[in-house]
Amino acid sequence: MKSTKTKSRSVSTALFSTEKTATPPNGFALRLVAPAAQAVSVAGTFNNWQPNATPLKPASGGAWIGELKLAPGRYEYLFVVDGKWLPDPAARECAPNPFGGLNSVVSVN
Repeated sequence: MKSTKTKSRSVSTALFSTEKTATPPNGFALRLVAPAAQAVSVAGTFNNWQPNATPLKPASGGAWIGELKLAPGRYEYLFVVDGKWLPDPAARECAPNPFGGLNSVVSVN
């Protein structure tokens, strides 16, 4: 089995910020504050990195929210904000991706 190195990182949240929400059973909740965004989605290993497959819904205060129900496991993901791929500033773990950036990582129990 191939081991993936993970790194701690700091991401500027001047334009985007996240807040923790209650984690649903068998999944995770996402909240990204991006008031200028026209469209926000999440792509990752859970949806074969399809940028439009899992859109988030607009909420009050410029926030975008979503909830994913996933089988137990480790998943890598990125937000897609108006076509731009961005890591989750609130992710507790990240892993290098083949494009020289970092993917956010979540583990579902």
